[in-house]
Amino acid sequence: MYTFDSKVRYSETDTEGKLSVKALVNYLQDCSTFQSSEIGYGVDYLFPRGLAWVVSFWQIDIIKYPRLCDKITIGTMPYMFKGFIGYRNFYMKDEKDEYLVKATSIWTLLDMTTGRPTRPTEEHVKAYPVEEKLDMEYLSRKIAIPEKLRRCEDIEIKKYHLDTNQHVNNGQFIAMATDQLENERDVTRIRVEYKRQAHLGDILIPYIGDIDDGRCVVVLKNTDNEDVCVVEL
Repeated sequence: MYTFDSKVRYSETDTEGKLSVKALVNYLQDCSTFQSSEIGYGVDYLFPRGLAWVVSFWQIDIIKYPRLCDKITIGTMPYMFKGFIGYRNFYMKDEKDEYLVKATSIWTLLDMTTGRPTRPTEEHVKAYPVEEKLDMEYLSRKIAIPEKLRRCEDIEIKKYHLDTNQHVNNGQFIAMATDQLENERDVTRIRVEYKRQAHLGDILIPYIGDIDDGRCVVVLKNTDNEDVCVVEL
């Protein structure tokens, strides 16, 4: 298990002084990035070899949002490797060691030259000790899309949406989805199915549909009407 401690910054809060959804997701992905860097398989190792771990699915269960200046601990642990796919848990805890967030995710090692999955070496896999799965509800990675969707305002991909792989960062897709909500503070669970990459200058068209039980689904499509990312909130 890898952990790091932090404190909720003003720049990470929403209008009510709580950690924003975007900042919460950033903490989780930063945690895995820190771990990879410290064991020698971070961006500095992957980039020269044309490799990147790309997330294909998130399930993030938000139990309680921390507030401004709260001390938090973020942790992560892989729980399974299968071929070119890695399965990883995340969590966020408060000072009392109580869970604020539990999450599961699926990652694929990509050859960025070909755009195809590739198997990590045996040494690469061994660098990530596999641990027991976090005790949480594990839902399907497939998200059902409502029949009735309403179109929202188009989004042009800017430089700030991109990461070191030169495509839209996974957290930015979630931020685009929550931007379609009237109040993101109501979000208690996020599921994300990533289907395609998006790059600088691309246009994404958000569509949102409601589900009777209080959930909603945001579908981000490209100009070819292909689903790029599906987010259930």
